[in-house]
Amino acid sequence: MPDYLLLLCAYLMGSIPSAVLICRAMGLEDPRNQGSGNPGATNVLRMGGPQAAGLTLLADLGKGAAAVLLAINIGASALLQGWVMLAAVCGHLFPFFSSLRGGKGVATTLGCSLLLSWPLALCQLLFWGLVFLFGRMSSLASIATASVTPLFCYLLTPTLLWPFIITSLLLILRHSSNIRKLIAGREHHF
Repeated sequence: MPDYLLLLCAYLMGSIPSAVLICRAMGLEDPRNQGSGNPGATNVLRMGGPQAAGLTLLADLGKGAAAVLLAINIGASALLQGWVMLAAVCGHLFPFFSSLRGGKGVATTLGCSLLLSWPLALCQLLFWGLVFLFGRMSSLASIATASVTPLFCYLLTPTLLWPFIITSLLLILRHSSNIRKLIAGREHHF
């Protein structure tokens, strides 16, 4: 499979609007029109409870993992697998199937990380959990984790450094409204 076709497939896999489809199947409102307007697990949790949020989380993890698994199965280099992660995350952030109105990309990135480098994924999970434990804010934990992921990557899997740097920057940019709320002291707590 040519590299460009692999990247296109990864983008389209990332574009699957998991939260929208799950909410529709469960008789819930479109998450893009409710709460924070973000089609991700945190907003779905507030709208529809833990079952809907858990399914959304699994689906978002799964589409990232599936994109990287496709790359692994066709024998793509480690670096190309990293670019596949970026393509899948871009699909989630700017989904073709959902008028480019996507989520924040955290779960999709983690799904990719699990297959690209499980030690890196473990560091991401532990760091996210620690920040969430002390701050009780999903957005703060996500922003902090995206900020330190390039360091973890440099230490654990330097081949993937550039794809993770770009992905982390995109995740932070997608959280710009949350950053403004954090600075103003208006961000949601759990």
